[in-house]
Amino acid sequence: MSNIVDNKNLNPELAKNVDPDLQPTKKRIMDPVSYAASFMGGCVSIGTFSMGAGLIGALTVTQAILAMVIGCLVIAVALVVIGQCGHKYGIPFTVQLRSSFGTTGIKVPGLLRGIPAIIWFGFQSWVGAGAINSCLDILFGFDNLPVVYVLFTILQVALAIKGFEGIKWMENISCIFIIAILIYMLYVVRTQFSTEIDDVFSGIKGTWGMPFWAATTSFLGIYSTMIINASDYSRNVKENVGPVKTGSIYTIAILPVTLFMGLIGLLVTAATGNSDPVVVFSTTMGSKFLTVVTLLFIAFAQVTTNVLNNIVPPAYVLMEAFHVKWKLSTVIVGVLSICCMPWKLVTDESAAGLNLFTQFYSAFLGPIFAVMAVDYFILRRQKLDINMMYDKQGSFKGVNWAAIIAIIVGSLCSLLIVELSWYVSLIPTGVVYYFLMKKMKSAAPFCKGTIFERE
Repeated sequence: MSNIVDNKNLNPELAKNVDPDLQPTKKRIMDPVSYAASFMGGCVSIGTFSMGAGLIGALTVTQAILAMVIGCLVIAVALVVIGQCGHKYGIPFTVQLRSSFGTTGIKVPGLLRGIPAIIWFGFQSWVGAGAINSCLDILFGFDNLPVVYVLFTILQVALAIKGFEGIKWMENISCIFIIAILIYMLYVVRTQFSTEIDDVFSGIKGTWGMPFWAATTSFLGIYSTMIINASDYSRNVKENVGPVKTGSIYTIAILPVTLFMGLIGLLVTAATGNSDPVVVFSTTMGSKFLTVVTLLFIAFAQVTTNVLNNIVPPAYVLMEAFHVKWKLSTVIVGVLSICCMPWKLVTDESAAGLNLFTQFYSAFLGPIFAVMAVDYFILRRQKLDINMMYDKQGSFKGVNWAAIIAIIVGSLCSLLIVELSWYVSLIPTGVVYYFLMKKMKSAAPFCKGTIFERE
């Protein structure tokens, strides 16, 4: 085996040509509590509500809960696996990709990561704007959803521009009342619609077959975008926080929020036939004050999720792939989210479509996860030379076709069983990448610093 280099220090000459936001993190601002708060706030996703709504008729409530738990546990483990590199070396997702995909090849996984994030940003912004618009209508008689939506999008972009310092402050505040509001929302749904819910689920036998495991993929798929850019988050965590503690943080933060949001979506849609939480909670709370509080929570939840999960990652991709500055890249992400026409995604018919969309893009993100994991843990044995990672004219210049071919093979395999796309893709992708790196001549430069380094 070759002498694998472990170098964490970036050469000052290389640093001159690298945007400061893409350089290794110099200041770790996230302690365990702040990090847990960030993920708790970042996981209050209306997408989870929609995934829960999509399970009606397929699973019992118990099966739905178990599917969510399995999905969340897989997410926690996967976040630790990918985030280890960023935590150790302080590098973002787009730099982490260079050793496996190449400085030019990273545009492929970058776009596959960025497109779903931008679509979810637009979708959740429209839902949040709808909640704010309903509040304004109730309190002041003002009703103009398009204007509110544009202003709400601008607000989120402005918060993202402040970077992780602003995100930390916002998420720490939000986690104080997130769980309390979710418990109350679930209580309202269960008490107000108990008869309707019992009637709907009395005739559902459920299954432990494909629909059950497909449900785990759906909930996993919501976070599959977040998984592969875990280093964007973990690079900000204090260095003394180990992988076991980090995995515990992910579980504690993600599991309860996902369970509450998924169950609320499942039960409220079963009872009312409406998968739009804004419509449901603006008409069923029985109190103007509680209605406004709940709707504002829905809106605020979209901010905490979008800023962390759906603006930062594609903004980094734009910076790396197209040399755009941080502020401009966040603005571009905001504009693109509006171009996705999210108002088309919030119709009553969209819940099943969003479910399929999540499973479909998971078919591409699972292979990227597999390539990154094999490259860092098996081929490089968790040791990197930071100067190699940042040298765009060095060994990682261009495209590593071993990685591109591997994710194509993995994606094709996963599309054969799209319901289990993320799981199905992992082994084929990992095996193909391993052997192509070992045998493929064009992959030789990328083998530098790996167990396959060639003389």
